[in-house]
Amino acid sequence: MMTGNSPRTTSEYADRMPFATAELTPRVGTEIRIDPASLLDGRYAKEIRSLLASRGVLVFPQVNMTDDEQVAFTRTLGIFALEDGVDGEIFKVSLDPRETKMADSLQASFLWHIDGTTADVPIFASILSAKRLASVGGETEFCSTYAAYDDLSDEDKAIVEDVVVHHSPVANRRSHLPEMSYDHYQRLRQRGADLPLVWKHRNGRKSLVLGATAEYVLGWPPEDSMDLLMRLRDWATKPQFVYRHKWSVGDIVIWDNTGTMHRALPYGADSGRLMHRTRLAGEETFHNA
Repeated sequence: MMTGNSPRTTSEYADRMPFATAELTPRVGTEIRIDPASLLDGRYAKEIRSLLASRGVLVFPQVNMTDDEQVAFTRTLGIFALEDGVDGEIFKVSLDPRETKMADSLQASFLWHIDGTTADVPIFASILSAKRLASVGGETEFCSTYAAYDDLSDEDKAIVEDVVVHHSPVANRRSHLPEMSYDHYQRLRQRGADLPLVWKHRNGRKSLVLGATAEYVLGWPPEDSMDLLMRLRDWATKPQFVYRHKWSVGDIVIWDNTGTMHRALPYGADSGRLMHRTRLAGEETFHNA
């Protein structure tokens, strides 16, 4: 696994991009060095989206955008997605309930996940800006679910091809709410969805749909179901598919939610860590085939 402090290699895309790029790992993650002002008028939106589709995660180090600038940048890349239950256009990612009423549910962000697995059309991408950092922990890891699928054996590809998995927020809340009330359980249970394990994208690529919301394989015995989901999770998060970002204040990171999983490494609720998030609306259903 490579991190934000790891040696960089020249990106294979450098010769056709109008800005400086460097690969962060061979399979996922590219750093972009660019004048922040040029991100706000959309002049490079096509190139940025192309690179995002190819590399999964884009890092803009210490560009120090204001909230208004982050919103403007997000809008250059696609359709801006407002978040449920949030006043305004910025979602505050924090474990401090004084910062956000969603603090408790964000405990689940420590688990590998894809955003929006209970929706037919998940979020396309998220844009995260570092405002305050934890002194210990709080890095963010990303894994390429495209690369993880591509490197499966032919035998495993045949096994997973037509598998359907039930996803539920119940599954990822158990880690921090092991004794949730029955009423809470029922509310979460209503938000479940059955999704293909292999996402057949419109562009012809395939990726794995996994993460902490993956509860069971439809029609499989419980032990076999758990065995497959855990084995694939461990496979998809092997070091060769993962980039770990060590944050600096002012960093902007964008990730393609349709071709990656992500998680935050643990940090304290009293650490002061604060990220500001914007999102791009989904453009593709899980059920293309």
